[in-house]
Amino acid sequence: MNGTSFPLPRVRLINPTFERSTVASKRQNQKTIPSFHFKASSCERKMMSRRRRNCREKKVEEEEPIGGDMEDLFSEKDTHNIRMSLLDWYDDNQRDLPWRKRRSETEKERRAYEVWVSEIMLQQTRVQTVMEFYKRWMHKWPTIDDLAQASLEEVNEMWAGLGYYRRARFLLEGAKMVVAGREGFPNKASSLMKVKGIGEYTAGAIASIAFNEAVPVVDGNVIRVLARLKAISANPKDRITIKNFWKLAAQLVDPSRPGDFNQSLMELGATLCSVSKPSCSSCPVSSQCRAYSLFQENRTIPVTEYPTKVVKAKPRLDFCCVCVLEILNQTGGRFVLVKRPEEGLLAGLWEFPSVILDKEASVAARRKAINLYLKETFHVDPKETCTIVSRKELGEFVHIFTHIRRKIYVELLVVQLTEGGTIDLFKGEAKDTLTWKCVDSDVLSTMGLTSAVRKVYSMVEAHKQDSSVPSNRTVISRKRRIT
Repeated sequence: MNGTSFPLPRVRLINPTFERSTVASKRQNQKTIPSFHFKASSCERKMMSRRRRNCREKKVEEEEPIGGDMEDLFSEKDTHNIRMSLLDWYDDNQRDLPWRKRRSETEKERRAYEVWVSEIMLQQTRVQTVMEFYKRWMHKWPTIDDLAQASLEEVNEMWAGLGYYRRARFLLEGAKMVVAGREGFPNKASSLMKVKGIGEYTAGAIASIAFNEAVPVVDGNVIRVLARLKAISANPKDRITIKNFWKLAAQLVDPSRPGDFNQSLMELGATLCSVSKPSCSSCPVSSQCRAYSLFQENRTIPVTEYPTKVVKAKPRLDFCCVCVLEILNQTGGRFVLVKRPEEGLLAGLWEFPSVILDKEASVAARRKAINLYLKETFHVDPKETCTIVSRKELGEFVHIFTHIRRKIYVELLVVQLTEGGTIDLFKGEAKDTLTWKCVDSDVLSTMGLTSAVRKVYSMVEAHKQDSSVPSNRTVISRKRRIT
């Protein structure tokens, strides 16, 4: 096969006496040799044939649903009943959400933009939280052309509080990409997936809701509904299982109302078919639900057994010391903020100077790490560029990211620059390439900061209210070392 040779399986004869006598008689009876090789070759061919057949069967098994409970699609009758029941229920019970406004045929692209923004916001965020963010967003950028003119700074400020900031950056980059293309808003799921930040789910939602394309959507709510309808116990995180959920969802999509049907499926999962307390008695498709049927037969198997619970990997633990650096001058105090790298966790966002540690450390060790960072990055040196007004440990807290559990130590360092210190601090920095900046408290309170950064600043504000920190206008007459 393509010039590649595979070693043939070694044939072991059952009868050792026959094996020895055959080999020993090679010289005496040459007629036995062809017969022996013929039998061996025949056996080898059978084994190779069996191996190829097993490989083909294994390949088929990998392509088919796993777990033994996704072996068939919905019947034609069930498909029809589920479509009709869900659409009727949705027409009567859909929630009044700001992104569900009906648009005319001439406003499909605007509708697509609205669906896009809402779906990105709704990823890993509750509906009630998203509603106000969505309204403010649409007030500021009502069309995709408006968004394409925005800066990342503006977008992050508007997004502050929603978390998972990479979503906002991809939304902005995707908008710029669509507008720059000058071909209008992509109206097919396949073309939508070429846009930055739009995956299979979001593409399906936009294409079906805004452009009436009969394509499925599969999110956590849809997986839960389908897993219960079919009583699927296979791992819902498994790649092949997910692929088959898409097959089931594709079969159910109503060709005449694909957008409404997809929304009805998601709505059912978000309301009645909840994770822990499903309202099966009110469910419009309970008569087609295999999990509910099993529960009625055996009360020890609740509907909530589906989908199968997957144990999440424990987040790794790391440690971070944050230094809130406040620089005093004749008019007041300003805080130093650092811009994170454009890739990775919290990309492009502003935060207070910080150092990540690989293990828990003492106050002395933390301060040593911060001192080195401040000196190398900002030229903050008590012997040359600044006078230390005060330095105070404010406390610590734990912040949870998706895959990281971070223990954050917070300190406030107030300094006053010596003569020439300001020049050294800002030396060589151009406005369009700043990776850090100084802002006053009024600006800081309006910036798009992460919840962790806001919590750090809240600790600073609380400390300032409770302590007797010298006034910002106080003239310092002596130096203190950073310890």
